[in-house]
Amino acid sequence: MNEGAPFDLRGRVAIVTGGSRGIGGAIALGLARAGAAVVVNYAANREAAAKVVAEIGAAGGRAIEMRADVGDLAQHGRIVGAAREAFGRIDILVNNAAVTKRESFLDATPDAWGRTVDVNLKGVYFLSQAAARVMAAQRSGKIINISSVHDERPMADNSVYNITKAGLVMLTKSLALELAEKGIQVNCVSPGAILTDETRDRISDPFRRSRVLGKIPANRVGDPSDVVGAVLLLASPASDYITGTTVYVDGGMRLK
Repeated sequence: MNEGAPFDLRGRVAIVTGGSRGIGGAIALGLARAGAAVVVNYAANREAAAKVVAEIGAAGGRAIEMRADVGDLAQHGRIVGAAREAFGRIDILVNNAAVTKRESFLDATPDAWGRTVDVNLKGVYFLSQAAARVMAAQRSGKIINISSVHDERPMADNSVYNITKAGLVMLTKSLALELAEKGIQVNCVSPGAILTDETRDRISDPFRRSRVLGKIPANRVGDPSDVVGAVLLLASPASDYITGTTVYVDGGMRLK
């Protein structure tokens, strides 16, 4: 399945959280095309996850689906265990799963704060810990956190999400510092405006699309494949000397 892939991941095993659709689904497919066996994690949409797994299988790759809520620490063992049981090891963890609740700061609730932090930050931290323990025994591994351009540029009516994504950048640096001597690299990818099923309606509106494009020097909305390229680099041996960094895939949005 890796024919023509820019980075060879044959023999590697990857976990992609939130891998059933959108950017996560594209990442799962991209890693499989490069030769990795993939655990496609999902929280609710089994049909979407099964579709990704079937597409990987039809192209000659290996993948399994795994239902687990990343925000529930008690379920992390099932994710790591599924990867080891199916494929024998863990080489790549892509922390892509995230939640957001649009609400103004004055209307924000403790429940929304708790759920967002549990998935976007706490879940990432402790799932990374569980995977890193396996990687440390192997003396190699890649942890890739999917953040957002809003880790640097705040988005109105989304303060809790912004805060968790900014925290993810420091989480990346902190884990990279501690895990470097174990042969594990930890990096972050921060997408800008990417066209997915979740954003399609919003970006398809001519007025909103015009406003979005006005913020992007590249003058186009990104595609999930743009994010996949950055992930493949950071998942491959080509990035063995890259750790603790954040790659922005935003068409220059931060420049305006």
